Amino acid sequence: MVVRLVISVVLLAKTASAGTYSLASNLVGEGFLNAFSWQAIADPTNGRVNYVTESTAQADGLVSVSGNQVTLRADSTTVLSSSDPGRNSFRLQSNAQYTTHVAIFDIAHMPQGCGTWPAVCTLAQGEVDILEGVNNQSPNLSSLHTSANCTMPASRSMTGTSTGTNCDVYETNNSGCGVQTNDINSFGPNFNGIGGGWYVIERTPTFINIYFWERGSSSVPNDVQHPGTSVNTNDWARLHTGTPAASFPNTDCNFSTHFGPHNIIINLTFCGDWAGNSAVYSASGCPSDCVDYVNQNPSAFVDAYFTFNSLNIYE
Repeated sequence: MVVRLVISVVLLAKTASAGTYSLASNLVGEGFLNAFSWQAIADPTNGRVNYVTESTAQADGLVSVSGNQVTLRADSTTVLSSSDPGRNSFRLQSNAQYTTHVAIFDIAHMPQGCGTWPAVCTLAQGEVDILEGVNNQSPNLSSLHTSANCTMPASRSMTGTSTGTNCDVYETNNSGCGVQTNDINSFGPNFNGIGGGWYVIERTPTFINIYFWERGSSSVPNDVQHPGTSVNTNDWARLHTGTPAASFPNTDCNFSTHFGPHNIIINLTFCGDWAGNSAVYSASGCPSDCVDYVNQNPSAFVDAYFTFNSLNIYE
């Protein structure tokens, strides 16, 4: 057991330094869904949502597969009463866990609408938000959420803008250390208007990088746009196509104590601690109050869905 652990650590360090990763999972269509479990749980962010089982999602038309594409959507037909548990939606958790890896999310559409709070993240011990935002407000926000004694340097090699350097959820009211993507098309209706794009996480023992490329961009690396058996993130920088949108180095954050093996989470909630915050909601230009709007306007959520073309994971 000890020998195996030592070998594993050496191999992970080698992979991270080399920037070359081998394909572990090519997830499309039914295979994508089979790699995840549905979490019909109470929303950790106190949203106006009812996370359903896979069987309920299938019966209600909230999940569909068309060729390689997978679509996950919220209910858009039911008027809710105050006694209802919330708007039916999805929360998926990957069956596998990941440490050092690259995950390439090819997303054609993300949920939009006032009151929506979509996210793609990894979590267990610690959390990494890859894609997240609320109420149609672009740009995207990528963040780390940790326990105490994890901070980020003010100056980093990335294209995004830091919204805070303290990642401790207890000292930041759970906001952690975020970076706004420097691209107005990285979230919401703008993202959907261009046909989506690619979000990528690269996690190593010494850094976590988040990348974003628009659909149709001339700077998308070939191994992102056309995934194969391996990916080399060093080539992205060498070819000037891969400065991360957000970079989180371990300079002042011990990754080994703040981040364990992570599951991938894909979810859509409504209102809750962020989207439903009265100041945030009103500043978004959304009508009424968040809970009332979500309860009474099901047709507003016709476009509250993710469509994934693929998810490719390299280790």
